Amino acid sequence: MIRSPIKPVTKILLSVLSVAFLLIGYSWLSDRQHLENPNDTTIPSWSQLAEGVERSVKWNERTEDRWLTDDAKATVIRLFSGLCIAVLGSCILGIGMGCMAPIEAFFHPPLSFFAKVPATAVIAVFMALVGLGMEMYITMIVFGILPSMAISVYQAVKEFPEELQYKAYTLGASHMEVIWTIIFPYVLPKLIDSLRLMIGPAMVYLIAAEMLFGDVGFGYRIRIQSKLLNMGVVYPYLVLLAGFGFTMDYLLKTLQRKISPWFEKQH
Repeated sequence: MIRSPIKPVTKILLSVLSVAFLLIGYSWLSDRQHLENPNDTTIPSWSQLAEGVERSVKWNERTEDRWLTDDAKATVIRLFSGLCIAVLGSCILGIGMGCMAPIEAFFHPPLSFFAKVPATAVIAVFMALVGLGMEMYITMIVFGILPSMAISVYQAVKEFPEELQYKAYTLGASHMEVIWTIIFPYVLPKLIDSLRLMIGPAMVYLIAAEMLFGDVGFGYRIRIQSKLLNMGVVYPYLVLLAGFGFTMDYLLKTLQRKISPWFEKQH
């Protein structure tokens, strides 16, 4: 039957099988490629991948750095800085537009416009305006995700039941008390949902900027090693990016269930 649930054991088994098929398929492609060219690095063998991981975590005496820790530190700081500013800005703008008609009339048109502009298309503008430092990476992320997140929060506020608002006023609540104690908790789980959807695009914008202008970070390392065809380094970096995104999504989902258990029951 359509949308009928399956047993937890079956779900786990199918998930394991999907990963196993991917690993088997990769092994087959790698073996086939190395039969034609034993020195091939475009589809590295498992031993080549292990060597790539070792190079990434090993201290480099010549450059006096460790690739993985330096790149991870730079990328994570840039990503979280941009995400924090985007979340704070979208929350303020979204709730403001949803609660106040003048704010909605002023901000909704430009936000709707900028939400349709790809952040990667205006990298040159950001470079000219804010330079090539930390500010550019943060600007890329904020410009890329804040408009869409603000509109999502705004739409969530518009869905807020008016009877709850009137009940709060009847009990003597002020405008700010209604916003902070009733509207904000109502839109918070939807803000988290919006953030979960925006983690992927935020990482895309950041990696693109690091590939073009970075001197450290995951995007920079992937660009340099790709030019050298050191895919034994590139593929583990891609896996780490995917794992980081998956972990962030899981943590946000757990946070949502923790602070807004009513939301999961309704959905």
